[in-house]
Amino acid sequence: MEELDGKVAIITGAGRRRGIGYSTAMALARLGADIVVTGTGRDPSTFPPDEKEIGWRDVDSTADEVRAVGRKALSMVVDVTDVKQTEGLISKTVSEFGRADILINNAAVAIGADRAPIVDVDPDVFQRVLDVKVRGMYLCSRAFIPQVITQGQGGKIVSVASSAGKRGAANAAAYNAANFAVVGMTQSLAHEIGKHQINVNTVCPAAVDTARMDKFGRGSEWQERAALHPIGRAGTPEEVGNFMGFLCTEAASWIHGQSINIDGGMVMEH
Repeated sequence: MEELDGKVAIITGAGRRRGIGYSTAMALARLGADIVVTGTGRDPSTFPPDEKEIGWRDVDSTADEVRAVGRKALSMVVDVTDVKQTEGLISKTVSEFGRADILINNAAVAIGADRAPIVDVDPDVFQRVLDVKVRGMYLCSRAFIPQVITQGQGGKIVSVASSAGKRGAANAAAYNAANFAVVGMTQSLAHEIGKHQINVNTVCPAAVDTARMDKFGRGSEWQERAALHPIGRAGTPEEVGNFMGFLCTEAASWIHGQSINIDGGMVMEH
């Protein structure tokens, strides 16, 4: 019997083949959990070449790969900023699997027009970054927590922030604000629901070699970014996903209310 056999995990933002959400889904599946994967319903014309080459189908393909390792899977297109859709995510999960035990808040806006001097950032762009990251975490957690309390067997919430949730940077006001908020919400939720044996934690990666980083290429600009890490390289989605899987096991049940750096040494102060 695997560690998470009989548990059901929900992962938002899990449609990209080279992404933290996908890697976390697979890590949890290998630990024995059945998996619900959500995404935004990306336009296939926007898929990176490697996904197009293999006929990747976003969250449906992630679900197929979960099934290939022997676990049940459900794929859904969900807007995490919408109250009814996040409530529907939980109700559909329970209808399909009978329970919900783990929530991975991974949905986020890709690097874009928000990475600019604050006076040049459109207010709607700024708001969108916060809506997906912060409101998404709030709404998904809000819908998930009552179900776990009703089950009475504890649970796990693990959210994805960033080293930008620990350290500010120029031209990143929206991104910093969103990730600092995730760190703060993690602490608040940990105080609120720890008594129900629901662990709440966040991971704070630095640069991870995902599809969303393709815009930088893998040449000199990427190598310069990777070299900024004291360990001398960027992280991999698998490294982050496997660590998040660990945080969902009983071995991590004394880790609570933490925002943990997994960043090759980029942030060592706290």
